[in-house]
Amino acid sequence: MTTPELLDAALVEEATKKSGLIWVRGGSGADRALWHVWHEGAALVIGDGPGEQPLPDLTDGGTAVVTVRSKDKGGRLIGWRASVVEPAPGTEAWEAAVAELKGKRLNAPDAETMTERWAATCRVLRLEPVAGPPVPASDGSLATAPLESPATTRNAVPAALPKLLTRRRRR
Repeated sequence: MTTPELLDAALVEEATKKSGLIWVRGGSGADRALWHVWHEGAALVIGDGPGEQPLPDLTDGGTAVVTVRSKDKGGRLIGWRASVVEPAPGTEAWEAAVAELKGKRLNAPDAETMTERWAATCRVLRLEPVAGPPVPASDGSLATAPLESPATTRNAVPAALPKLLTRRRRR
């Protein structure tokens, strides 16, 4: 590798290590925000199971585009291409990935049996950087419409509510 390629690889690794969240886009569809762990030269993600994050359309042997955000400002730092590898449950690569992910998984309802649940119902993916220049930033806005979700927002606060609340406090 030449010096610029080494610098790009170092930037990808360092930025991804420090960011707690990456945006991943598979073959089609929208980018998805995913928590991850950087381990042995790749970003590890888990999802598509009960209680876990939904993964974008990623297939073993396919490619993805990863966008790394700044941890302090939240803005885009760098984009990179990745090859997707899905280790089979029980293999040495899967066990190593799960050991790293388990240590970083927050608020798991079943911490003792989490790895068995992951083996049965979830997908563990390695997003390995592909050599080449970083993915250039778009000229326009990177904002996208929210994905469909059963979640709803609250109704607007009634206009009289602030007056009613302050009136009670005065008494």
